[in-house]
Amino acid sequence: MNQELLTRLFKTIEGDKNTSLMKVAYSIIEEERKKGHVKLAEKLNSILITNQSKIEFNQPVLKLAKEIYKVPVDRRYKLPLASHLDHDKLRHQMILTPDVETKILRIEKEYLGRERLAHHGLKPRKKILLYGSSGCGKSMAAERIAWELGLPFYKVRFDSIISSYLGESASNLQSLFESMEDYPCVLLLDEFDIIGKQRDTKSNDVGEIHRIVNILLGLLEEYDGEGILIATTNLEGSLDKALFRRFDDFIEFPRPTDKEIIELLRMSFSALNLSSEIDLSEYATSMLGLSYAIIVKIANDAAKKAVINSQKDISVQDLDNALEENLALNR
Repeated sequence: MNQELLTRLFKTIEGDKNTSLMKVAYSIIEEERKKGHVKLAEKLNSILITNQSKIEFNQPVLKLAKEIYKVPVDRRYKLPLASHLDHDKLRHQMILTPDVETKILRIEKEYLGRERLAHHGLKPRKKILLYGSSGCGKSMAAERIAWELGLPFYKVRFDSIISSYLGESASNLQSLFESMEDYPCVLLLDEFDIIGKQRDTKSNDVGEIHRIVNILLGLLEEYDGEGILIATTNLEGSLDKALFRRFDDFIEFPRPTDKEIIELLRMSFSALNLSSEIDLSEYATSMLGLSYAIIVKIANDAAKKAVINSQKDISVQDLDNALEENLALNR
């Protein structure tokens, strides 16, 4: 059984640890661990723990304070300040380094256990900064968190928030944060450096940048809402240093190692056959230094060529051509 099917199956398993079904589930985890599928085994084990915690504490994943949420709009053009992405469209199947996977799971577990934490005067991580190279999974990780927790997902529309009119950008930001205060969701501030620039930036709009960053500092400082705020940036060094202190957690998304590349290629090729001449470990070495997004594109390009040419297998030539073409584009 492949990883996707196992994951889906385990998400439906609930009950006491001593039930027959749970015992079978844990035996599957042990078998996967023996096969060397350590990451998959840990993920399946985490799913069972999460399902048990939901039952044990009788805590629903979502408790909506509002039955209907209306995204605020900017005052001048009435454009929505955030866009919603349907749950079934959220990307959630990811290959991550063990360190990043552990930190993402920690965020999910703390949110599920937020009421238990509250009994001890503790709070879950709800303001997260994800940073790293483009195409390494930051935005997808935010979607994965929303998918795993069953939370609505919204993405800030900076084209609506940033206004050329004095003071309106700050007002838009404040309106958005206030509207989300009592609404459990994941709010993504993608490419956060757009509004989180250093205040000593020398530019013509430095005055407006000062105002936006100052209001953002205050909003982040005061935020204690029901949802999770996730900011992403490719340019960690361009963010105002005072912003870092307002986040509960920082997670760096590195480029994939050879192990992650092999897993990513296997997942990307799972629906098609590979030529027996293809050694994924050799290709992983050739792809070191590339982002997750580029590696997936290489795999998809090779797969599409095989399908269009009505081939039974993806050939060495298909993969070589896709690799060479994408390497040339990304040099």
